[in-house]
Amino acid sequence: MAFETATLGLGGNIGDPVHSMAQALKALDARADCRVVAVSRLYRTPPWGKTDQSFFFNCCAEVSTSLQPEALLDVCLDIERGMKRERIERWGPRTLDIDVLTYGDISQDAPRLELPHPRMTDRGFVLMPLADFAPDLIVKGVAVRDWLARADIQGIEVADQSMDWWLA
Repeated sequence: MAFETATLGLGGNIGDPVHSMAQALKALDARADCRVVAVSRLYRTPPWGKTDQSFFFNCCAEVSTSLQPEALLDVCLDIERGMKRERIERWGPRTLDIDVLTYGDISQDAPRLELPHPRMTDRGFVLMPLADFAPDLIVKGVAVRDWLARADIQGIEVADQSMDWWLA
């Protein structure tokens, strides 16, 4: 069974999003087909897209998985549903959001899952945490650290310096 490296973006701003993200990471790590390899620091982020809502908490994680990309997406969506995620409005408030950002070197434009994530290179709230453990990761031909240098990171702050915050 071959394992591949994938990166995930997690976030939320309803209820206890930090707890929800930690539980999601623990659920992924508890699976035989998925292991959490690295987790970023925790970030507090101004709302993006739809700005009349509470600040978000965000992080990124690297997982080693034997799941295919769509199967990994399904697992993430199941975890979201288990934590009562409701998709009411685009970029709206949510208890938990888990995005598959990258999966190995795969580049695909499929209806269910576009890889790498189509908007990740524009989002400081993805690039900052991703750069915590994968600054040299190449996305669309450019290193994460270089995407980050171009990104709007205004208002994004570190909420927890520890990269083990999710294990507490």
